[in-house]
Amino acid sequence: MTFQELQPKVSAIVADSNKDRDDKLLAICQLLNTNVEYYNWAGFYFANHENKTLHLGPYVGAETDHTIIPFGKGICGQVAESNTNFVVPDVKAQDNYIACSFTVKSEIVVPLFVNSVNIGQIDIDSHVIDPFTEADERFLEFVNQEVAKLF
Repeated sequence: MTFQELQPKVSAIVADSNKDRDDKLLAICQLLNTNVEYYNWAGFYFANHENKTLHLGPYVGAETDHTIIPFGKGICGQVAESNTNFVVPDVKAQDNYIACSFTVKSEIVVPLFVNSVNIGQIDIDSHVIDPFTEADERFLEFVNQEVAKLF
C-alpha cells in the first residue's frame, strides 16, 4: 500500500469516536507495521519535559527494554532535543545509538508537535539498511499532524 493510500486510513483511525487515544495510536502502529514492508517496529514515545525523559507509548513490534529514554540519549533522545527528523540509514554507523535488537539495521524518528511544542515522536525501526526516503519523512510528518489532533 502506498503512503498516499495509507493517509486516509490514518485520518479515519484518528477520527474514530469508538476508540480512546491509546487504542488509536496502537491502531496506527499496526497499520504502518502491516502495510509498509520495511517498517518492522512502529511506536510512539512521549516527552516528560520536567524530567527530560521520553516514555514509551503504544507500539507494535519486538518488545523493548527502552521504555524510558533520557533526552539526548539515542536517536529518540536526540530528536527530543533537536526537534527535527532523524534518519539513520545504518545504526552501526551511529555513535549515539541505543541498540534495541541485533535485527534493527536502520531507524527514522519524527517529532510530534502540539501547539509548537515537541510532545513526543514516532519511531520506526527497520531490518533493512537504508530503506527510508524523503517520502517516509513526509508521510510520518502527516501521521504526526493527524495524531496531534488527539491532544
